[in-house]
Amino acid sequence: MTRSDPVAEPFPDNTDALLALGHALREAGYNFTTVTPATHAIVNARSQNAEARNLRDVVGWSRPFRAEILPAPLLALMREAGAVVEDGGILRPTVRFSSLDDELFAHSSYPPSATDAVFFGPDTMRFVGAVLAHLAARKTPVRRAVDLGCGSGAAGICIAKRSPGAEVVLVDINPAALRAARVNARLAGTDGVEARHSDMLRDVEGAFDLIVSNPPFMVDPAARAYRHGGGPLGAGLPLAVVEQAIERLATGGSLVMFTGAAIVEGADPFRDAVAEACGRAGLDWTYREFDPDEYGEELANAVYADVERLALVVVTVTRP
Repeated sequence: MTRSDPVAEPFPDNTDALLALGHALREAGYNFTTVTPATHAIVNARSQNAEARNLRDVVGWSRPFRAEILPAPLLALMREAGAVVEDGGILRPTVRFSSLDDELFAHSSYPPSATDAVFFGPDTMRFVGAVLAHLAARKTPVRRAVDLGCGSGAAGICIAKRSPGAEVVLVDINPAALRAARVNARLAGTDGVEARHSDMLRDVEGAFDLIVSNPPFMVDPAARAYRHGGGPLGAGLPLAVVEQAIERLATGGSLVMFTGAAIVEGADPFRDAVAEACGRAGLDWTYREFDPDEYGEELANAVYADVERLALVVVTVTRP
């Protein structure tokens, strides 16, 4: 077949059918670790990967495929869910499923180029790892938590699994993300999880014992919701998360945020801004570089002309 870049499809709006598809994939023993878009592009560009040969190739690697490679009942579920489209006699998946914490999470197919794409990748796994490390060290139970900018809902769902009886709210401004999060919460069987549309925390009331967030931190010319941080060097959204958390943390409550920081001539302006905001509010905070150098390819963009590296960071803010 002739290789071409597929047109991004919207995340389907059929919760029950996507849920049935997720259960069928689990019963089939499906497992897949989603890689970065850069790795995905390299692996899919190999000649032997022009077409899918098995289930992982289809709903993991997002490769075009012919109907006969999938069991008919599974393909019927994909059609019912809107998880596949016809493309010149070849079929193309519109949804991916990724494995994390012994669960499957539905999200947008590759490439995640749509402005409202629901992203899931290695940073999702790093973020969830930071949240789970916080939960393991936490001295008090979580009664009310919010996953701010939830995307697939992975972090909030993992919190709910470990906090029986807690109220967990998944909020996002992206309707596609909320559709995915609702599917994933039901697929994981998590009670007490609600997906709600909100611009930051504006449409959610009350204080929280735990706020978690993985806000975008890039400067993205396409302004894709999952990637564009806005503000100075992409720090706009991460700083907004800190500022809103300061107002909404319950006594003893914590913010756990996994994001990125642009380092300029050895200085970290984002860290300085976090320190200033927490100092004004009298909150305890920690800040550590999870990885000192990621997304180096972005530095070729003119907007990063003065940036020497992009670091991944974990920020924890606690109200004493």
